[in-house]
Amino acid sequence: MIWQDYQLDDVVSKTMEATVLWQAEKGLVEISKGMLAVAIKLGDKERGYMFHGHGKLVLDTIVETEEGAVGKPTEKEIDNPFLMLGNLEEAKQHLSEASQEDIAKIGYENQQDFLVKSRDLLDRFFKRRGSHGCHYSSEDRGVIFAFQNENSKFDILVAKGSDIVYKSLGMVFVLNKDKVVLKSSDGITCMDSDGIACLNCGKLVILRK
Repeated sequence: MIWQDYQLDDVVSKTMEATVLWQAEKGLVEISKGMLAVAIKLGDKERGYMFHGHGKLVLDTIVETEEGAVGKPTEKEIDNPFLMLGNLEEAKQHLSEASQEDIAKIGYENQQDFLVKSRDLLDRFFKRRGSHGCHYSSEDRGVIFAFQNENSKFDILVAKGSDIVYKSLGMVFVLNKDKVVLKSSDGITCMDSDGIACLNCGKLVILRK
């Protein structure tokens, strides 16, 4: 599929209560009550949501080594529109149709204003994934988040079970079962399931048993 195949629904919803969109041992994404949402569709199937309101991202991006802890936790307030692919049922059960008053509270003139700006964000995300777009299947049973950062680009979180890939400005964090890689301005740290670490590696290497 190409990126133009992804479309937005024409119904704007709101969260009826604070909702955890994703949670694992190493982090969570939570959104507040009253957040606006519109479904992202591929054909006649819903694949995710565009959200705007207030939320937070928390990730344990610290690597514990024999020489001490490397890195620091990631905690970010989410106030810009962002998109999520996957985890539809968890999000859907906390949504109801938004009123004009709900839409105005988030700073939009009307429903169409929200949809137009959401479509622009959707297009920017998929165009950045490449000219052939990005295909996501609910069968993957994972979730993808794209958060706008201060450079008008995207911080990406991909999670499936306990596995995590997080890429933001100046940092890449990868957790795959018991193996972890942290790349930051301080260098690259790799840790395997035996607790063997490589600090400030010159290249990206995952140590294996």
